Amino acid sequence: MDKNILAINFGGIGDEIFFLPALISLKKEFPNSKITLALEPRSKSVKDLTDIIDDLFLIDIKGKNKYLELLKLIFLARKGKFDIAISSGGNKFISILLWLTGIKKRYGYDTGNLSRKLLTKVVPLNKNQYACAMYHDLVTPLTNHRTHLPEVNIVPQPKRPNTVLIHPGVSKVSVQKGCIKTVGAEVWAQTVELLVKNGKHVILAGGPDDKDCIETILNNISCKESENFENYYGKTRSMRDLGELISSAEKFLCSDSAPLHVAVALKTKTYVIFGPTDDKKLIPQSDMVIPIKANDKCPLKPCLWERRLTTCDTIDCLKITAEDIAAKVME
Repeated sequence: MDKNILAINFGGIGDEIFFLPALISLKKEFPNSKITLALEPRSKSVKDLTDIIDDLFLIDIKGKNKYLELLKLIFLARKGKFDIAISSGGNKFISILLWLTGIKKRYGYDTGNLSRKLLTKVVPLNKNQYACAMYHDLVTPLTNHRTHLPEVNIVPQPKRPNTVLIHPGVSKVSVQKGCIKTVGAEVWAQTVELLVKNGKHVILAGGPDDKDCIETILNNISCKESENFENYYGKTRSMRDLGELISSAEKFLCSDSAPLHVAVALKTKTYVIFGPTDDKKLIPQSDMVIPIKANDKCPLKPCLWERRLTTCDTIDCLKITAEDIAAKVME
């Protein structure tokens, strides 16, 4: 049966990639459905990665006019004549928002008595699992299909033997908020040097947010002219371009950021720097995705998002040496 489905998921591009398995399972259940995703403008590039999403509602809930934007969403939802609404988020306001849309069937997380009264069906919010599984719980009342990992609409490229693609950056927004999630540019530079020295063909890539980091790396390496080094910064113009590059690499080394989740979808062997965030929630339990962590024995780790909204001053959990990183990738 055809369904007109509105899915709401606010967050960064990584959150939208985590949300894809839920949408894929819905599409399997309702093959002729139309899926509209309401998301923040900063994450709209997710549509470049998939053909599951038919339309987008761009809702800038982090801007100055948050409540006007939410009213816009309610107006668009009512105008769209949707059959089903699904929303992530553990805020109690979500159930009120869904109710105001007037959509007959409404699904979300159980946030208390109000959500149980206003929603058609609530599901437990279990944050202690891989994020894809957490989001997928939302669609369990609607389908028995189970999609475990993100899938992206990118044709894998032929693998280039002996290559290590490095994407060192994280979003500038997270840095501005005081969320330090990766090692410094100097450590990345040392890692590049070690990998090239050990015979790996290193490809360095990054997006607009990574300009300062890339420049620091380039200023601190002596292998720029080596035949085993390629500077690919600025050559990937979209998430799709980056995805094709990731698919061509034998190994991918990155920070806890959106490119990680693209690599998971493409099943490229991936190594990820983790500090204050929880790798068990951000990567699948798989031999294809290897976390690289400091042996700091911090009793609060992981703390970011669990116990605090910014990283601490010492950031001992990110005191990971280039030797440790290169050794792990060379295994």
